[in-house]
Amino acid sequence: MAGLIALILSLPLLAQEAPTATDEEKRVPEERAVATEHQVTIDGKPIRYRATAGTYILEEEDGTPKAEIFYIAYQRLGLNDMAARPLTFSYNGGPGSSSVWLHLGLLGPRRIDMGEEGHAPAPPYQVSPNPWSLLDVTDLVFIDPVMTGYSRPVPGEDKSQFTGLREDVEAVGKFIHMYVNRNERWASPKYLIGESYGTTRTAALSNWLQERHGMYLNGVMLISSILNFQTARFDVGNDLPYILFLPTYAATAWFHRQLEPALQQTSLRDFLDEVEEFALGDYTLALMRGNDLPEESKREIAGRLARYTGLDPQYVLDTNLRIRIWRFTKELRRDERTTVGRLDSRFTGTDYDAAGESYEYDPSYAEILGPFAGALNHYITSELDFQAEVPYEILTGRVRPWSYDEFEGRYVNVADELRQAMTRNPDLRVFVANGYYDLATPYFATEYTFDHLAFDPGFEDRIRMEYYEAGHMMYIQRRSLEAQRAQLAAFIRDSM
Repeated sequence: MAGLIALILSLPLLAQEAPTATDEEKRVPEERAVATEHQVTIDGKPIRYRATAGTYILEEEDGTPKAEIFYIAYQRLGLNDMAARPLTFSYNGGPGSSSVWLHLGLLGPRRIDMGEEGHAPAPPYQVSPNPWSLLDVTDLVFIDPVMTGYSRPVPGEDKSQFTGLREDVEAVGKFIHMYVNRNERWASPKYLIGESYGTTRTAALSNWLQERHGMYLNGVMLISSILNFQTARFDVGNDLPYILFLPTYAATAWFHRQLEPALQQTSLRDFLDEVEEFALGDYTLALMRGNDLPEESKREIAGRLARYTGLDPQYVLDTNLRIRIWRFTKELRRDERTTVGRLDSRFTGTDYDAAGESYEYDPSYAEILGPFAGALNHYITSELDFQAEVPYEILTGRVRPWSYDEFEGRYVNVADELRQAMTRNPDLRVFVANGYYDLATPYFATEYTFDHLAFDPGFEDRIRMEYYEAGHMMYIQRRSLEAQRAQLAAFIRDSM
């Protein structure tokens, strides 16, 4: 009896210690969609469109629900042959980013106004009509991969089914296939546009859609591309990033006027031509020599690096001629207690510790986070009339760990998957957008990647490279936005 009493007395304690389900874990996923109609003026012409904010449930073939995918789709109204109208699927990168940046920065019919150069306005933040939207040329579908935006695994499902390179490609690919089927868009010219890690997804996805569903694309658009991760990993023994980041270091120093007068008076493009020649020539040869490089040659290379980067020659010598990105962003204007941005090195910040090895925060990310997050949350609820029970994840670390299992022991490289897609589909075209002040995915690294694809003669004619005097999200700068809109519209029209 005493034992029974002790057991009974312990039950409340056991109940208190039992884990309780969070609101997200209690959710019962269901497909839903809210459609509203609007109008925007693009290129001087009024465009009527339907906006649909909703969710799809990804299921196994046996009907088992696995994940809830949130999307926002825009369809132009008033056209006779809707089935043949171009259709573009858009997403951002991270991994762990929602689709907000391309959505409200470049493509969608509403955008956050960042002024002429991309500086954040004062809060609160709202959207305004986007006269540079691509909605006059193509319908648009913005996809939030699982764990981003409002997209979540079904309660009880392990997130690792979606948080990896192949897992993510399959999930996004399934969504695209479902959307095309349900909306009868197989007859539409189809495009993918991704930014940053979204370009990694695009390269793999272009091949996956062909192989899995026979869905051939007309074009892919890569904004701030990274397909070969070796070009951006500052690992011991990997000298490639030091070479490929150098032109962007130089552009950054030129922008901040940290160079000698003769270089400052040179145009940016002419200056970069000189730096690129040095990077691929004497600098590459010097790094290849390693410890065998004579001291006199080492000091000569250090002097030229200092001249192009605005850094002190002795500091460059102390780095063994290898300047890591985090050190550069801190060192360039250290004497002013000023750091420069990674996503966009035009922007600057101030750290608590001026003697640190790297910046306390990325001032260029701080510039965009508040405006895009605030505007997006207001827009979804107030204009699109969509309500959700979970917070909208703008850029989350909840996708970690991210799996690259098949690339264990080597660098991730999906460039050849894009080549395979282009080989099998000779009508597939590629548009690549590069920002001169992008230290996350430098333009010279992108050029290197495309220069090393095993292309047959003539493939290069199907690739269009464009450059902007801005950063990773080059479209936050007004003149880059205007140029990019015109180039993307022409690319879609030409590739149809």
